[in-house]
Amino acid sequence: MIELTQAINTVWVVMAGALVFLMHLGFTLLEAGFTRMKNAANIAAKNVMNIAVGMLAFWAVGFAFMFGDGNNFIGHAGWFLPVNNPPDVFSSLDWAGIPISAKWFFQVVFAATAATIVSGAMAERTRFRGYVIYVIALTAFIYPVVGHWAWGGGWLSDLGFIDFAGSTVVHTVGGTAAFVGAAVVGPRIGKYQLGWTRTANIIPGHSMPLAIAGVIVLWFGWFGFNAGSTMAAVGVDFASIILTTNIAAAAGVMGVLLMMWMLRRKPDVGMMGNGALAGLVAITAGCAFVETTGAFTIGFIAGAIVVTSALFIDRLRVDDPVGAISVHAVCGIWGTLAVGLYATGTGLFYGHGWSQLGIQAVGVVSVVAWTGLTCFVVFYAIKKTVGLRVSTEEELEGLDIAEHGMSGYTANG
Repeated sequence: MIELTQAINTVWVVMAGALVFLMHLGFTLLEAGFTRMKNAANIAAKNVMNIAVGMLAFWAVGFAFMFGDGNNFIGHAGWFLPVNNPPDVFSSLDWAGIPISAKWFFQVVFAATAATIVSGAMAERTRFRGYVIYVIALTAFIYPVVGHWAWGGGWLSDLGFIDFAGSTVVHTVGGTAAFVGAAVVGPRIGKYQLGWTRTANIIPGHSMPLAIAGVIVLWFGWFGFNAGSTMAAVGVDFASIILTTNIAAAAGVMGVLLMMWMLRRKPDVGMMGNGALAGLVAITAGCAFVETTGAFTIGFIAGAIVVTSALFIDRLRVDDPVGAISVHAVCGIWGTLAVGLYATGTGLFYGHGWSQLGIQAVGVVSVVAWTGLTCFVVFYAIKKTVGLRVSTEEELEGLDIAEHGMSGYTANG
């Protein structure tokens, strides 16, 4: 019976990890659709590279930093994933009764997801080789340190910080990195008017149906992202996690619709897609701990937040072609704090006081500070050495030709 239970749990975790892996297809479609045709192949190349380079970096050192036994700040055991590992190497994962290989697979797709969030925010002007260096830094060190704090037996875990599937660990990290990267690389040519004006010019993407197809793939993959974080199928009600996840995503769309009708009297298609993602990001921290009414509220507020945040980010003259900063950083922060409000066992609205909300706030501030500082150092160093931004001529020509010597679309194709 024990062997059967382990087999069922292993199959579930691997399948859930495969769903998360499929989210890279969603990111590719989303980012390509929201950007111009002349950069479509570059978007595809960066997403393939995110998977390959990110997984190798996480296999070599990232997993050990994140889940290896160590101290409250970082792990320091289990390099290159010894499958037949001795005891007391990955003690923080002992609670999941599946093979270490399955645990690694589920976690590595999370690491790659955190890295790829940045791709869209820095799209259309970032040098490919500089981006590769960033992916290595994030998946090998920056992200694993945060993961160790919250999930690997680190100081945030000891404090009682709750982030079930990664509103902070994955999405706030990726969104914060996106903000820093977009700020350091600078806006696309023609995005903002010269002078002190805060007016932003619209640079439309080339395929809204492609972008929304990406949103739907991401929505589908999120069922593995959240429900798979149970690391078990037997004796676990993972279906309730799928329920809260789905409700929050749908509510996020409705929150965007309300805001867009109020602001512009038209339902913006791209923003509707980002509303779904906003709800998904926000519910990720508390999906296992909130009721359906809480999930709806969290998602709906996230949808409203993503609209106002996108407008504010543009006022800061930080050019984010896909809205990754608002979706992942801002809504990740909201979702993490919402645990302190809506979690049935610890939340303020259920009579449990301010303690959990305070702990959640400490976690958010710490992670944003760590990620922001380390990513600034990485991006600035890249800018001053191998180069972070392509030339003006290359940007105008498009990165497909300039960086890859080919077009994403051919005239006779």
